[in-house]
Order: sequence, then C-alpha cells, then structure tokens
Amino acid sequence: MATVAVTDATFDAEVKNSSVPVVVDFWAEWCGPCKQIGPALEELSAEYGDTVKIAKVDVDSNPNSAAAMGVRGIPALFVFKDGAPVANLAGARPKAALKSWIDESI
Repeated sequence: MATVAVTDATFDAEVKNSSVPVVVDFWAEWCGPCKQIGPALEELSAEYGDTVKIAKVDVDSNPNSAAAMGVRGIPALFVFKDGAPVANLAGARPKAALKSWIDESI
C-alpha cells in the first residue's frame, strides 16, 4: 500500500476511523528533513501492506489537523490506534529507527 495523502477534510475518515493502525507524517514541501524520511516511509508503507496505513499531511495546505495535534515542528510523526494517538516522534530518523518505533507503538 502506498502512503495516503490526508487533508483536514479527510483526517477523521482516514486516520481516526481507520480499522488498522495509522502512522501520520506531518510534513511540508520546503522541509529538508521531511524529504529525507519520505522515501523510507514509502518503503515502510509497502512493507507493512494492509496491516499499517501511512498517511501524510501537508501542514501548509492542512493547518487545522496539525494544530489539533499540537504540531510545532516538522517532521512530526504520530501513531494512531483505535482512533487515538498512542505515540509521537519529532524529527527525521533512519528507516530502521522509524520501523522500530512503529513496531513498538502498534
């Protein structure tokens, strides 16, 4: 499964109402560290398949979702399980570290 682009309008449907755990990446086009972890998240999305959804929220186009989650810096990652955030991580990490964090959180 490829990463899913989520907007303020689709956040509840795609994230909070998901039947599987969701990793939400709050990012922006101009953010260097966000671009660094982008390929790793795409690879992880393929590896997890249908067991974990990886969603990306562009904070410039969708400020309400970021504000609701208290995002102050990007990249900001959250794991949602059963509609609620259960873990969060700020800043870029190598793919192995991201995978380990996701596995521990779900």
